[in-house]
Amino acid sequence: MDERPPSRQPLPKDAERVFSGVLFDVYQWQQELYDGSKTTFEKLHRNDSAVVIPVLEDGMLLLAEDEQPGRLPVLTFPGGQGEEGEHPEELARRELLEETGYTAGELALWRAIQPSSKIDWAIYIYIARNCTKVTEPQLDPGERIILRPISLDELIDLAEDPAFQNKEIVLDLVKARYDREERAVLEKTLFG
Repeated sequence: MDERPPSRQPLPKDAERVFSGVLFDVYQWQQELYDGSKTTFEKLHRNDSAVVIPVLEDGMLLLAEDEQPGRLPVLTFPGGQGEEGEHPEELARRELLEETGYTAGELALWRAIQPSSKIDWAIYIYIARNCTKVTEPQLDPGERIILRPISLDELIDLAEDPAFQNKEIVLDLVKARYDREERAVLEKTLFG
């Protein structure tokens, strides 16, 4: 599944870009309401992102303690925003290498979502298996990342940690905590 997930509120063809920022573009259009009147609707657009869950050769997962200026530190898997036109798999491989110094022996797309109806933005979540360290991380000037290998049990515990940023997988973690079959599904997804 390399296709982009559909938005729950696609941008209409007559939407106009009214602002172009560093991260977001703002689009507006006239939307007809149920009573026949019209009002201005608005939606943001940003380049798509990839999140990579690195699985090391010893079965540990590689988590990042990520600190950036003006934001509280978060616990997250490596990832980031793509360049215009960058394929999600290329983005995932690039972010994995830049933020961790690792490459993946196998890269598998787990899921792709659009988390908000008001932002045209897809997040691709990849599992990177058999990761091998090949270089030192090449962080952006605004990044401080400490890499921390964690077990599956530690990952499941992160579902309740407010600092854990990857909300797209929290439901999977909660299910795995309370249901043996769901845990087996998660193990199969992560470890193959």
